[in-house]
Amino acid sequence: MSTGVLEQHGDGPGVAPHVEAMPLAIGGNHSLGSVVDSIGDIATCVKPHPREWYIVFAAGFAMFGMFAVAVTYLLTMGTGIWGINVPTAWGFAIINFVWWIGIGHAGTLISAILLLLHQRWRTSINRFAEAMTIFAVMCAGVFPLLHMGRPWLAYWLFPFPNNFAMWPQFRSPLAWDVFAVSTYFTVSVVFWYVGLIPDFAVLRDSSPTKIQKWIYGMLSMGWRGSAYHWRRYEKVYLILAGISTPLVFSVHSIVSFDFAVSIVPLWHATIFPPFFVIGAIFSGFAMVLVLAIPLRKWYHLEDFITDWHIDCCAKVMLATGMMVSYGYFSEVWMAWYSHSEYEWGTSKQRMFGPYGWSFWCLIFCNFVVPQILWVKKWRMNSIVLFSVSIVALIGMWFERYVIVITLTREYIPAAWGRYAPTIWDWATFIGTFGMFFTFFMLFVRYVPMISMTEIRELLPKKSGGRDGHASAEGPP
Repeated sequence: MSTGVLEQHGDGPGVAPHVEAMPLAIGGNHSLGSVVDSIGDIATCVKPHPREWYIVFAAGFAMFGMFAVAVTYLLTMGTGIWGINVPTAWGFAIINFVWWIGIGHAGTLISAILLLLHQRWRTSINRFAEAMTIFAVMCAGVFPLLHMGRPWLAYWLFPFPNNFAMWPQFRSPLAWDVFAVSTYFTVSVVFWYVGLIPDFAVLRDSSPTKIQKWIYGMLSMGWRGSAYHWRRYEKVYLILAGISTPLVFSVHSIVSFDFAVSIVPLWHATIFPPFFVIGAIFSGFAMVLVLAIPLRKWYHLEDFITDWHIDCCAKVMLATGMMVSYGYFSEVWMAWYSHSEYEWGTSKQRMFGPYGWSFWCLIFCNFVVPQILWVKKWRMNSIVLFSVSIVALIGMWFERYVIVITLTREYIPAAWGRYAPTIWDWATFIGTFGMFFTFFMLFVRYVPMISMTEIRELLPKKSGGRDGHASAEGPP
């Protein structure tokens, strides 16, 4: 392992070397060919997949089947099989929608913003983070459709010419969600696919079977690696990164408007847009670590996903976790400082009411546990970091749970109620994990999970690379 080693660039005999305080982005002694052998051979199945891949895929496919059963029963019987009621008309559906959308934020952040900021540590994790984004948004989009009760009428949400004179309510943030999430998903897919084109061409030329050569040849869209192709590719990639950057902030801000534009106590707050965006980045990087730590071990990718990459992700988690904790403090402070009996009363119900246990769970998971990441020794421990990431994902789910279930107690005590999810709520939620891991494991099997093109650019010049000084990577 070469993490922690500083790069030294000598300026010639007799000249003091220039030391650049930058950890190596690639470990080992790799060349252009060995990068393809280490990463590309996984996608072409030249290397056998580990037993863990089959276990995770089988478990995910089984949960995906449970999701199909739950959705079929839901469409047959209606949303009454869920635990939603009059005080809490949203329940699990919107909780899980916001949670999955948040997980999808890290992929676009790593791919777009860190690319524009010339952060080299994004190179080894951006590809599977982008795939994570796409699959997470797919899981998120399922819940609003099912919550409609009549998902076959979802096209009513779009402003298409029709004879019914039925138009979306453009003043509703629920309609804004449709446009924001669909735009985010479309741009993410295009950005992900454009980055894959050079790698598909490499697999086209190195695949052992004719069927693989034909499939990857179709997907590479005639890529020849000419200077003209590279120039167009890098321009398009940077343009898409520029388009994707505002989406990182706008999408979850618009999702937060579902709550913030209402007049419900503790929802009607201007802190919600930045609070939701930071929380989404926090949970997104937690999911990146949950995926990266096992993958690097199963496929022996420690030379590409180094301890430096893992440490950088842990530092982002620590920073965003502290910001999220500040949001929790700010909510309680403003509720007390406002002298509004409804705001402060709802805050006390949230902390000490019938669902107070969930509030303290999120405080423990999102504030107490991430403090471990201040210690470098624990940040570099894969087991500890993996456990902290799992706890953070649980805490962020509880955050959405706490926000939504405050609807159980409204202004009039006569309207108070209780919310309890049913087995079908849990089956649908767990089933989306099956959808996510089924698609993600298929992605790992047939698509390069790490960008071979960008990794090869980070190689030293003596190995055929460009020392990371490509137009889209490395120091400006």
